[in-house]
Amino acid sequence: MKRLLFALLLLLSWNTGAAAAIIGEPVSYKAGEFSMQGYLAYDDSISGKRPGILVVHEWWGHNEYARQRARMFAELGYTALAVDMYGDGREADHPDDAGKFAAEVRQNMPAATQRFVAAMQVLQKHPTVDPEHIAAIGYCFGGGVVLEMARQGLDLDAVVSFHGSLATTNPAVPGVIKARILVCNGADDKMVTPEQIEAFHREMNAAGVDYTFISYPNAKHSFTNPGADIYAERFHLPVGYNAEADKKSWQDMQKFLQETFAK
Repeated sequence: MKRLLFALLLLLSWNTGAAAAIIGEPVSYKAGEFSMQGYLAYDDSISGKRPGILVVHEWWGHNEYARQRARMFAELGYTALAVDMYGDGREADHPDDAGKFAAEVRQNMPAATQRFVAAMQVLQKHPTVDPEHIAAIGYCFGGGVVLEMARQGLDLDAVVSFHGSLATTNPAVPGVIKARILVCNGADDKMVTPEQIEAFHREMNAAGVDYTFISYPNAKHSFTNPGADIYAERFHLPVGYNAEADKKSWQDMQKFLQETFAK
């Protein structure tokens, strides 16, 4: 009943255009000895508890793009926490630094899990959040992170990866993954190979995971980020923004989350 009421609340807010009162605020928390700098967003005009969404940043770090996505989730009626996976809110200005920061996380999965879980606990404790209903959304590097968290069996209702990495050294095994999974992939993404996609399908199918994989035509890596074209020009990276794929994948994700939280 609680989930049905939440779904109806979302529909009413979309259909009536009700004025939102989006609150966005920095949040500091600890993960072991590390200081993490997140960003929380929610609609203060909605009463009662709602599902929480963890938003994991691209390899550039916890930047304005991640915070904007958190606000977009708040506009949909969720409470969202833009997670800091690097610590101290670090951001990279160059691909070399971004690659270094991302590698530090990927090569120490216990520490990565500790940071993710610390953020998850912060979100669950927020007074606007129903702690039993949490989803995780990730972009690029963050997409790989949320898939890894699902593979570890964290108690997540849903995981959505936007143009995220698929390869893993910790493949899913039957009975471990609790989350429904949606992968939004760019059909022209040069950073995700056909071999990796095929291996991902085999992995998910062998583990009996409830997952959906969508490839968006003419979409490159980082297709949801309007700043991707700037990165492509400045650093000669095979990335690019695709407005159509961005819009369609956002719609697909909304439907996926509605279905998940209505169950």
